[in-house]
Amino acid sequence: MPAEGEGGRPAISGVLETALYVDDLPRAASFYEDILGLKRIFVDDRLAAFEAGPASVLLLFRRGSTLDAVTMPGGIIPPHDGQGPLHIALAIPAEALAQWEERLLARGVAVESRADWPKGGTSLYFRDPDNHLVELATPGLWPNY
Repeated sequence: MPAEGEGGRPAISGVLETALYVDDLPRAASFYEDILGLKRIFVDDRLAAFEAGPASVLLLFRRGSTLDAVTMPGGIIPPHDGQGPLHIALAIPAEALAQWEERLLARGVAVESRADWPKGGTSLYFRDPDNHLVELATPGLWPNY
């Protein structure tokens, strides 16, 4: 029997991919690899993919490079793109918060804001080279995290 979610809908296990659109792919890939330490798992001239935690992938697309459908051996990837500063949040353990603050400071990344949440979580906010808002969040931010 297939797994079911709430209300009898088919189950969803989580968000597998998150995509950001960047103007300079090598610069953005370097930021996520060198500053955040994400492991690069794929790169070509239009896309860089990084492990962003268990069963989670961060995709960086060169802006405008995905406006046409891409035919793959197994099917077609429909067109997509994004404009303007977007937002992503990466989960971190509470005990790593101070280390992340030190790492960002040591690498010249300004923390734009720090938020302490009612349920006990804390978020650090900073910008990537394309002005996307990146958040590092400890448990307690949401009821399910």
